[in-house]
Amino acid sequence: MLLIIVSILLFIFYSVFILFYWKSWLSVPVFSAASFTPLTFLSVIIPARNEEENIGALLKALEQQTYPKELFEIIVIDDHSSDNTTSIVNKFKNVRLLQLQDDATNSYKKKAVEKGIAEGRGQLIVATDADCIPPAEWLLNIAACYEQTNAVFIAAPVMLKNDQSVLQIFQTLDFIVLQGITAASAHKQVHSMCNGANLAYERSAFYAVNGFAGIDQIASGDDMLLMHKISKEFPGRTIYLKTEEAIVSTQPMITWKSFFNQRIRWASKATVYDDKTVMLVLLIVYFFNLSFLVLLIAGWWNHFFWLTALLLLIGKTAIEFPFVYSVAKFYKKEKLMKSFILFQPLHIAYTIIAGWLGQFSTYEWKGRKVK
Repeated sequence: MLLIIVSILLFIFYSVFILFYWKSWLSVPVFSAASFTPLTFLSVIIPARNEEENIGALLKALEQQTYPKELFEIIVIDDHSSDNTTSIVNKFKNVRLLQLQDDATNSYKKKAVEKGIAEGRGQLIVATDADCIPPAEWLLNIAACYEQTNAVFIAAPVMLKNDQSVLQIFQTLDFIVLQGITAASAHKQVHSMCNGANLAYERSAFYAVNGFAGIDQIASGDDMLLMHKISKEFPGRTIYLKTEEAIVSTQPMITWKSFFNQRIRWASKATVYDDKTVMLVLLIVYFFNLSFLVLLIAGWWNHFFWLTALLLLIGKTAIEFPFVYSVAKFYKKEKLMKSFILFQPLHIAYTIIAGWLGQFSTYEWKGRKVK
């Protein structure tokens, strides 16, 4: 009986969170850069390691930006690539290529970003990843948001490309959920969430919080952990840029192994948050999902626990569906919602596994084993 009570309480808390995120997502205003005359000089920072298959497409997309060419620079920081990444970058005349030196560090990406910022001239740093593709109005909307608001940190939307494979559809739906929560939490200033594939921040704000100092011991966190540092120093000055014209698309993981490595990497930064609201949400979400496993095991002794798990699964699906659908509609991914119910058991299993391994395991990323 105690197990059932605890599971129901976790479901109630979980439902409150989802309803809050849904309402908050709907309240995020859609931004428009109409009649905007840009003034801000931007530095686009791109860390890259073995990205020969992707970097060329990104740099071509940056050449097609509508933002005035004299008001932005592109800096690629090569992180010890062993493929043709650097030779491809060198074909683009207006791109600066920097080389990351050998450093004994657990987070090469943070070192690359730091180097790019130090060498750049932009008042506003715009960060993306080498496997991303931004729309033509991307920089224009980021600069407009910066100049028309009081923001020092801008989180912006990211979308996964997907085909019809089970893995990529599952990833896209999972990513849609994360993007909805990111927008809701950033808009309501309840906790710090963003994605390093699409964000911007003032150079001065980066140095005001001493950059990545204090969070450089962990491999990930060049986005959310930095956002949290800046939001503490500049309360109320983080913003979410909600517009289709700023959606950056990125590549999904192509194997289940790479997918889990990515999610384990994301989960690995959980214990270094000093944002208590994030930790509370993460713990409740994790233990709610874990309760399904416990109920399934307990069901071998009493089948009533299986019925409880089934009812909670139905409740979880029902409470999540409107929220996820509203975010999917923004990204024009509504058709994927027909798979949403079928993926529920897989999503629960992956949450349990990735959350656990993120704290107690190493993982491989970009050809390196890190923690």
